[in-house]
Amino acid sequence: MRPAGWLGVVLGALWTSPNTLLGLIAGGIGLMLGARAQWRPRELALVFARMRWFFPGALTLGNVILHTGDSLDVACPTYAHRAGHAVEPPVSLAGHERAHVYQYMVLGPLFLPAYLLCGGVSAHNRFERAADRYARRGKGWWPFAHRRNEATGRGRR
Repeated sequence: MRPAGWLGVVLGALWTSPNTLLGLIAGGIGLMLGARAQWRPRELALVFARMRWFFPGALTLGNVILHTGDSLDVACPTYAHRAGHAVEPPVSLAGHERAHVYQYMVLGPLFLPAYLLCGGVSAHNRFERAADRYARRGKGWWPFAHRRNEATGRGRR
């Protein structure tokens, strides 16, 4: 990565550090309950695997990814597929969560309010659709880049 790219990563990590702190606190509690931590350079995140909570899946907080499985390197259904809005092939969980890390690094402390205003954990949430798009195509992680509602197929680009 070029120096300008690293500067952006450092500034993004600083901007989202309040979110990362929340993730580190949750991950620290997870470690006491048997979770495992690993730095994933590609995701720009500290990943806590084997988190124990009541629902399977993953949650990103800044530069921290918390998930219940053993590895992020698994396929998972898209939000639209899971909700029955579209028939889509599974996407990479690592890619999906990496998109959220990028979103956090741009929006910083504004991410959580923006995410909740867009519908929270839902197939209609533009943040989740963008993360699925990025995991499928390797581009398009910014949630405000596309006007088309990919969860329903309606709208325009």
